[in-house]
Parts: sequence; structure tokens; C-alpha cells
Amino acid sequence: MATDDGLAGPINLGNPDEIAVRELAELIIAITGSRSPLAFKPLPADDPKQRQPDISLAREKLNWTPRVALRDGLERTIAYFKSII
Repeated sequence: MATDDGLAGPINLGNPDEIAVRELAELIIAITGSRSPLAFKPLPADDPKQRQPDISLAREKLNWTPRVALRDGLERTIAYFKSII
């Protein structure tokens, strides 16, 4: 929000390391100790085959890069929600 007026449009923020949705779900189950089963459904026709944000604009214009590893961020997020439930 505190950028030059010439900078407009969406800027991807995220971890540029690609991870499969299944791997992410398995990681969350492992961290939470959940016994939830995974359910597999057909993908929508327009489902992206690659989920890897291009954060080059954030690096260049905002001097931003992720500082928290995925597992650490998930653990912090899960701990927060456990504390408010």
C-alpha cells in the first residue's frame, strides 16, 4: 500500500517452492495428529496443473521474500487456532 503510484495490479506473495496439494494435506494431518482421511475427487477442467507463485514482482518492487518455512508457518497457524478454539 505504501508503494509508488505507478505500481498497480496483483502481486503474488507466497512460497515459490512447489508442493502438491496431497503433500500439503498429509503435512497438516501429521502436524495436527488428525485421523481425517484424504478424499480424492476428479479435478475441475480448469484446475491449474502447477501451483507455484511467481514472486519476482514482490522481490523487485517490494523487496519481499518469504521468511517463514512452510512447516513452521503451519505449526504457528495451527497453534494459534488451537488457542482460540
